[in-house]
Formats: sequence, C-alpha cells, structure tokens
Amino acid sequence: MAKLTAEQRIEKVHVALMRHKKFCLFSGLFMVGKVTVDDAMPTAATDGINVIYGRAFVDRLDDKQLGFLILHEAMHKAYRHLTTWEKLYKKDKALANAACDYVINLQIQDHDPNQEVVTMPTDEEGKIMGLIDEKYRGMDAHQVFLLLEKEKEGRDGSGGSYDPDNPRPTRNVQGFDEHLWEEAGQMDAKEAEGIAKEIDNALRQGALLAGKMNGKVSRDIQELLNPKIDWREVLRDFVKQIAKGHDDSSWRRFNKRLLGSDIYMPTAISQRLQCIAVAVDTSGSIDREALAEFLSEIKSICEEVTPQKVELMYWDSHVAGHETYEDGAVQTLTDSTKPRGGGGTNPSCVVKFMGDKQINPDCVVVITDGCFYDGEGDWSKVNAPLLWCIKDNKQFTHKYGKAVHL
Repeated sequence: MAKLTAEQRIEKVHVALMRHKKFCLFSGLFMVGKVTVDDAMPTAATDGINVIYGRAFVDRLDDKQLGFLILHEAMHKAYRHLTTWEKLYKKDKALANAACDYVINLQIQDHDPNQEVVTMPTDEEGKIMGLIDEKYRGMDAHQVFLLLEKEKEGRDGSGGSYDPDNPRPTRNVQGFDEHLWEEAGQMDAKEAEGIAKEIDNALRQGALLAGKMNGKVSRDIQELLNPKIDWREVLRDFVKQIAKGHDDSSWRRFNKRLLGSDIYMPTAISQRLQCIAVAVDTSGSIDREALAEFLSEIKSICEEVTPQKVELMYWDSHVAGHETYEDGAVQTLTDSTKPRGGGGTNPSCVVKFMGDKQINPDCVVVITDGCFYDGEGDWSKVNAPLLWCIKDNKQFTHKYGKAVHL
C-alpha cells in the first residue's frame, strides 16, 4: 500500500477528529482559513487563521500526535490568540508564545486524559515536545504570561536569576509550533471582525454537532460561546436609559432650529434624576480594588446624568454604612467614602433600610457576589429599576431586575 502524503494524512486525521465525539466540537474550526504543507517549515505555524505544516514534521508524527498538533492550531484560532494578545507579543514574543501554548495544551489533554485519540508530539529521541504544566490550570494566557515574566526576572523565589545578557528564562519556553504574530497584525479591523464572526459560528456549529453526538463542550469553550459583557457599558446604559425616561418637552419655548421652516415643535427639557441608590455588599467578597473601580465608575456616570442625590449603602447582614451625596458632593464620593461591614450576606436588609429611611430612588444598583444565605429579598417593595452587578458568580439567579457580571 502506498504511503500517504502529508496532505492526505492531515485530511485523514481531520475527518477522524470530526467523527469523534470528544473532538467533533472543533470540526468547524478545521474549515476556517487555509491549510498548507511547506517543505521549508520546521514544525508548524499559524497566524490565527491559516495553518502551515512542515512536511518532514508531519511525516515523523504518528496519527495521535498529528491529531494533537491539529487541535493545537485549532485552539489558537478558537481563542484568537494572535490578535487578543498582541500586546503580550510586543512585550516579549517568547513568553507570549509559551503562555498561549500552556493554556491550550492543558485543555486538549483534558479532552482526552487517557490519550485514546491524541497525544503530544515527541522529538526524534522520544521526548515530549511542547509546553504543559498543571500550575497554569484555569488561567488565561495573560495570567500565565505574568507568572512567566516573574520567573524570568527571578522574582518568584524559585532560585532563577535574570541575566540581562541572556534574557531567556531558565525554563524552556519553546513549543512545537510557530506563531506568526506579524502576519496576524496586518489584518485591518473589518477583516478581523469578519474572522472573529467566522470562528464564533464555527464553534457554535461544532457545539451543536457535539450535542447530537453526545459529546462534551468544555467549560472553557462554553465561556467562548458566551462572551463576557463589559459591565461598565451595561451600567452606563442602565442609568442613562432611566435618565432618558425623565426627558420631557415644553410648548412654552418652540424649537428655534425648526422655526425657519414654519415647523413648530416643543423644546426638549432634560430633567435630572432625583436619586440613584447604590448598595455595596461588604461581606468580604468584594476586594478594595474592585470596590474602588466600581465607585469610580458610579462617580463618572453621575457626572453625565447629574442626579440630585446619590444614596450609598454598605451592607452585609444589615446596612452597616449609609452615606448621602448631593449635587457637587458627588465629586468627592471616591475620596471621602468609608466602607463598613464584614458579616453575613442578606440583601433583604437593604430593602428594609430603604423603606425605613423612605429612600425612593429612580434606580438601584447593587454590587455583590450573589451568595445569599436567605435569598435576594422582595425588591418589588422598592418600586424602582434594579441592576445587580455580580462579581465571580456565574450561577447567580434573580427574580427582580437585571444582572451583569463584573
């Protein structure tokens, strides 16, 4: 029987992976971009869309190793590594390459822990090629990059030292493929957006196929299919929409821009919000950095919609602190506020407190981890639009208002 060419073997392994319930999820990604075989390529390379395989390298790998290599390149596409982490590449190419590889190699291994279908490539001496380390489990490429950077600079206490004449870290950061950052950086914004949509559609189609084949969609891929929303934008839109609802118009003054056309229309009058209530969970789950960022954003929003009053409450099992800021005093909010609390977590106390103090806001914003020991409470009593800003709790559910995850 004639030996298959590198092109034929790649196609064969593509089909085998597409038919396997563990890896059918990536079927659509195999179709994104071009696949070529190059005699001059030492191993393999990708620009995040197209993949180039070295002929000699493919010929040396068995089918399981080739399968791992193919999945590795597909995962670079899925995470859009070469566009997402361009800043890391500009800072340190070797560490950026390694960080991306550490993340996806662990995930491929998790899909097939017993190596029934794929296994990491080895060199001529049988030693594993590529980068894999359990210490990076659950991290993204940026988090891994920061740890590698500390190690490179000898700050992690492991005994490594930084030599300015030889700035490579003591650990090996050489993977089994090349990342073509320069080529990826040549895409314009419109092209990058189109590729991102193509990759997203490919993953969604793969997820549907995995469902039909009783396959598994890992949590990491699920996060890709359910991208994070910028909570700042949601928060701003929430408050601005309510402010917009307070706009009114008056026939006492006609719109001057239309008078020349003999059109008589009322002038819009923008009514300021009377009050915004902000309730911050201080039970211990919200760290200082997150709190400072959140309050800074609230201050910025208040500058835009100019509420007459901000009622700021800190709560755990009770409202431990209450501060009121009116008009210009909002500018001092982030500097003068004094968070209090540290006990249990019961948002019902905020509802009761607002009722007792007769706080009747135009809207309420609650920042919390969403882990309550006695439910969220009956927020219908507040009678105002409610936005939950949830930190680190994707399982959060709620009856009232809407939610955004920090």
